[in-house]
Amino acid sequence: MTFNSLILYWFDENRRNLPWRNQNDPYKIWLSEIILQQTRVAQGTDYYLRFVETFPTVQNLAEASEQEVLRLWQGLGYYSRARNLHFSAQYIHHELNDTFPSDFESLLKLKGVGEYTAAAIASISFNQAVPALDGNAFRVYSRYFDIHMDTSSSKTKKYFFSLGKEIIDKSRPGDFNQAVMELGALICLPQNPNCAECPLNESCEALKNNTIHLLPIKSQKTKVRNRTFNFLEISDSTHYLMIKRTEKDVWQNLFTFPLIETAKDQSVENELNLLDAEFEKVYQEVHLLSHQKLTNVFWRTRVDTPRLKELAQELKATLYAEEEFDSLPLPRPIEKFLRKEY
Repeated sequence: MTFNSLILYWFDENRRNLPWRNQNDPYKIWLSEIILQQTRVAQGTDYYLRFVETFPTVQNLAEASEQEVLRLWQGLGYYSRARNLHFSAQYIHHELNDTFPSDFESLLKLKGVGEYTAAAIASISFNQAVPALDGNAFRVYSRYFDIHMDTSSSKTKKYFFSLGKEIIDKSRPGDFNQAVMELGALICLPQNPNCAECPLNESCEALKNNTIHLLPIKSQKTKVRNRTFNFLEISDSTHYLMIKRTEKDVWQNLFTFPLIETAKDQSVENELNLLDAEFEKVYQEVHLLSHQKLTNVFWRTRVDTPRLKELAQELKATLYAEEEFDSLPLPRPIEKFLRKEY
């Protein structure tokens, strides 16, 4: 049996029953693929179901406010995905009359859609034989063909795309791409792959050559930036000061307490003294993002209402009652703090 027939036979017998499967609506496939970027299936499933229930069509998503979309996305992280999702929904609604792009090249024009996502939608929804190369696919192909090339290089990505086009099942391209991804997610794991249960084990070159543990090769290291955020919970016990982060930075267009960023080993005391209020350090945590390590320090003060309004002007903040927090999209650290999950 060939690679194609082996992996498709395995997929037909072992595919997970996921809510975006067994249909080919491009809107729902797109939604699931964007949610599952940088997100485990177990976590992403609930978000997908909530999005489909709240915004059943691309038109519904386009007509929502960005704040509504970000609020529904809250907790998933990588919020640029949600902003791009909303932007592209509006583009499809206004410019394409709610007609979803139906080929690989057109799909690439959607903001936030790269080659992998475009290939996944094109193959699953429109039966186009375009290989979808995610981390799972790179791992499966690297090991099966024993390819010792750096998967972070553009040259290697072109090589794998060409290889994928060669071996993709032309009659079932969507199922083929999903089968490769499924095998990588369930069997051909990054650590301790279950080679004994793999449908490809009799013809896997890396297994034969005992190089499974060496593959795939990815030499590029992500440089992590260390930052310290001092969040100021300023309240008159009824209303709190909140700001919307409009700059192009982490948590863009989400709401936080007023924030003072300090350099490593720099004290925030001088800035706090300028606000003419007594601040108490309440909590500190480390929050990891893909390229950043944030040390979040939470400070609290209570002031009277006139002073709160003065501080709102000084800090360019807005007053919100506690019950209004439910309508605001909040970063996970702020949400945890408000829920007293510390």
